[in-house]
Amino acid sequence: MEIIIQPTAEEMSRVAARVVAKTLYAKPNAVIGLATGSTPLGLYRELVRMHKEEGLDFSQVTTFNLDEYVGLRQKHPQSYHYFMHENLFKHINIPQQNIYIPSGTTDNYEAFCQWYERRIVECGGIDLQILGIGSDGHIAFNEPTSSLGSRTRIKTLARQTIQDNARFFDKIEDVPVYAITMGVGTIMEARKVILLANGGNKAAAVAAAIEGPVTSMITASALQLHPNTLFIVDQEAAGDLKMRDYYDWIQEKMPDAP
Repeated sequence: MEIIIQPTAEEMSRVAARVVAKTLYAKPNAVIGLATGSTPLGLYRELVRMHKEEGLDFSQVTTFNLDEYVGLRQKHPQSYHYFMHENLFKHINIPQQNIYIPSGTTDNYEAFCQWYERRIVECGGIDLQILGIGSDGHIAFNEPTSSLGSRTRIKTLARQTIQDNARFFDKIEDVPVYAITMGVGTIMEARKVILLANGGNKAAAVAAAIEGPVTSMITASALQLHPNTLFIVDQEAAGDLKMRDYYDWIQEKMPDAP
């Protein structure tokens, strides 16, 4: 696990974008796992800029999104289909057929989840997975007490998650109670993981994920067992880290920073 602390969310996003770009330069047909929410927006803006100004090519890339709300149609302004197309896909040259996002309106969720898992494998597995982290330490919609071996499935959202996401809806009652999500076990099979976090409201979750015990109460803590994970966070999100000086020291001595 590597901890990279940046002064601002903007610089955090630029570092993450360079990691994504390095992956695509090495493997133009890479499979990238994507997250939604406010945290990765800066990363997506930077990837769009790199595509338009530097020619970063997505023509062979395949993407799999982590999750989607159950019950929201693709064109709903708060669906993750809509989010991804508005903030990334319509601005880059990725083929539509290479984009995979969980369906929130399928008639058979169990069959769809099994198919989604198979499709990831058929595409060669995820080379690089982008993650955010919830204020309670969850990744994707793997709420506290989710199995660390879990696979793609439907989850009931925690009250905290619904409250955190209510700002995107007209009222809290509009926030879906269920979501379809990749499992922790699915995420852990990615070859490389980047977890992004910014803001003081994420500081406790970041510290618990990095320095606390591995526990299903903080599903992001499972990343301590992953062989190639980058935590890229801003100063405020790093505020509760006890080993902060050591992480800074490592980065100062790193011969090839991302």
